[in-house]
Amino acid sequence: MAAVLVVGKGGREHALAWKLAQSPQVDRVYVAPGNAGTAREFENVPIDPLDFESLISFAQERGIELTVVGPEEPLCKGIVDAFQAAGLRIFGPDRAAAQLEGSKVFAKELMREAGVPTASFQVFDDPADANAYLDTIGNKPVVVKADGLAAGKGAIVCETIQEARAAVKRIMRERVFGDAGNRIVIEERLTGEELSVLAICDGSNLVRLEPAQDHKRAYDGDRGPNTGGMGAYSPTPMVTPELLEEIDRNILIPTLHAMRRRRTPFKGVLYAGLMLTQGGPKVLEFNVRFGDPECQPLVMRMNSDLYELCNAAIDGRIRELPDVAWDERWAICVVLASEGYPGSYKKGLPITGLESAESAAHVKVFHAGTAIKDGQVVTDGGRILGVTALGDTLPEAKRYAYEAIRKIKAPGAWCRHDIGDRAIRWLMDRAGV
Repeated sequence: MAAVLVVGKGGREHALAWKLAQSPQVDRVYVAPGNAGTAREFENVPIDPLDFESLISFAQERGIELTVVGPEEPLCKGIVDAFQAAGLRIFGPDRAAAQLEGSKVFAKELMREAGVPTASFQVFDDPADANAYLDTIGNKPVVVKADGLAAGKGAIVCETIQEARAAVKRIMRERVFGDAGNRIVIEERLTGEELSVLAICDGSNLVRLEPAQDHKRAYDGDRGPNTGGMGAYSPTPMVTPELLEEIDRNILIPTLHAMRRRRTPFKGVLYAGLMLTQGGPKVLEFNVRFGDPECQPLVMRMNSDLYELCNAAIDGRIRELPDVAWDERWAICVVLASEGYPGSYKKGLPITGLESAESAAHVKVFHAGTAIKDGQVVTDGGRILGVTALGDTLPEAKRYAYEAIRKIKAPGAWCRHDIGDRAIRWLMDRAGV
């Protein structure tokens, strides 16, 4: 039997630990540093995800047979390289391959090289040059992106040239994202339905997971600032098997091959954030790990052994595995957030009603920004919980999730109320309702 270490402390990491623990090959799960939810179900380890030396020592001392990394920052800073140098098994891309997320410029240039459809773009390392370029394109809507990691908030959608100039100023002059804003990408704004498609890769081959749809904007109706994600659901009814084959053929496989040609083969989770435009699917961004909150509905529906999938990716034998098996029900995750998120918020506020919320077999409450203080679960982050439910239909899954949320009490906590509604409307239109 194997011991597994999950690195991270959010809702994604709780979901990964929960799914890995279901493997018949796993008998111990540790989470570093974890949260209140993982503390209740597994064993938390008080080690920072960027303290590679301490994580390696712990893995060696406890005989950890597989480490799974949740967040992007340790991947981009080389945790996989460090573990591999110590002879330890770890799931995720090495530092060179993690540039797909760590550098927007790297990703855009690779897509151009590989012929992967994406928005037209220009790269700038001087704000004056960026503003001069904006003068040449008029009042077209654009997206201004910090090159480096910015906790999912480094892309600013701009409707006017004034907004675009303000975004350049915020990123490059005011340094709101620090060194991540040393360079920026200015790209055309794409319109359509957004889609998240994830694949587990072994460097040469991949297995695509079921698609999901995230909800990035803070408020109902896709209004407000971008967040780390306010909810997600899977599957996505707008996506046909033919469209998924097109995504494989034109996006996922060419990207994997381009990474090999660059001698930076990609092992781990390749996450393609897509826009379904009138001209076909185009890449908005690549991530190099499970999405949060897409991970939560995906693992709720996944019937295959995630531990086996991760090991097959490490060993380069993805093609030897059977297709990933899925629960045919719908899954939806609704994020409960702290008052003030995605801006400033208080920590340490009590959370109650958790046991009642997940008393039903079809509901799971994944903890994100939570901690335990004096035996009480309290808030400890912007996104507090990811309440996830299964249902025979999407409306049923949504109803179960919001019924569970209403049982949870935390001062000032809030959520979007329209997670999955676009898909529900699409399904109703198709049915002629």
